[in-house]
Amino acid sequence: MKKITKQTYLDWYKDMLFWRKFEDKLASVYIQQKVRGFLHLYNGQEAILAGALHAMDLSKDKMITAYRNHVQPIGMGEDPKKVMAELFGKVTGTSKGMGGSMHIFSKEFGFYGGHGIVGGQIPLGAGIAFGDKYKGSDAVTLTCFGDGAARQGSLHEAFNMAMLWKLPVVFIVENNGYAMGTSVERTANHTDIWKLGLGYEMPCGPVDAMNPIKVAEAVDEAIQRARRGDGPTFLEMKTYRYRGHSMSDAQHYRTKDEVEEYKKIDPITQILDVIKENEYATAEEIAAIDKDVKARVNECEKFAEESPYPEIQQMYDMVYEQEDYPFIS
Repeated sequence: MKKITKQTYLDWYKDMLFWRKFEDKLASVYIQQKVRGFLHLYNGQEAILAGALHAMDLSKDKMITAYRNHVQPIGMGEDPKKVMAELFGKVTGTSKGMGGSMHIFSKEFGFYGGHGIVGGQIPLGAGIAFGDKYKGSDAVTLTCFGDGAARQGSLHEAFNMAMLWKLPVVFIVENNGYAMGTSVERTANHTDIWKLGLGYEMPCGPVDAMNPIKVAEAVDEAIQRARRGDGPTFLEMKTYRYRGHSMSDAQHYRTKDEVEEYKKIDPITQILDVIKENEYATAEEIAAIDKDVKARVNECEKFAEESPYPEIQQMYDMVYEQEDYPFIS
């Protein structure tokens, strides 16, 4: 695995803080009705993305996930201004305003969505990996989903085929404790989701996903296995989301005390503590990072605000590629 250095910690702090503040800004503009529909935020789960990106080769590896999907493409290289514009439904967005919150895509940077169908991305991720293997590439696809999606039948079909064909895919369940508002304890007679891999003799295990180092180590091992041609791995990232399932979630299923307990092991705070303990940055340098993050988020909002909405005609141009399409005038 790439060495974890002083610069790694500083980059992790800067990136995770930006992702957190980006999502906080979206929550703010959602209340102002500048972002419509559903909005699912990543607050608390940032260590998964930070650790995974450290282990990935972004020149070829890919990622696909569910609808909690705003910061992943940013981490993979997409312009955050375009992501925010997409959420605002503006023509300067990643899909020209046609995808919105739940369907962020960035083919250029290897991010394949953003899927609203629960568990729908699991076989798609296996399919992307199949394509890479078929073409002779040693690229690996990270296929992420929530604990609720782990109960979908499509998971078992994808696991079976991925093992049968030794596909270069890493299946990652981001277990944040609740499928919408239903705790993991209420969805099955077992709480160790990673054990689902045992039925397919797939290498699998739990990961402390509040710590990006633990995530990086686990994902690196899984990626190397896939690159060697030895097939998939299934990792259960044990994490926690601080906000509701979506912005409309009243969160009656958990207490404020529970949320506060998890905030004591916040991934951003953990990394900041390491930076301070090792004197990787002065108080002034940390304050400068915080100020820069705030400014960058405000730039994203300004860009999205000032961007135009798409013309009505775009809806037809994007759906019907064929210019002489005979069934619509």
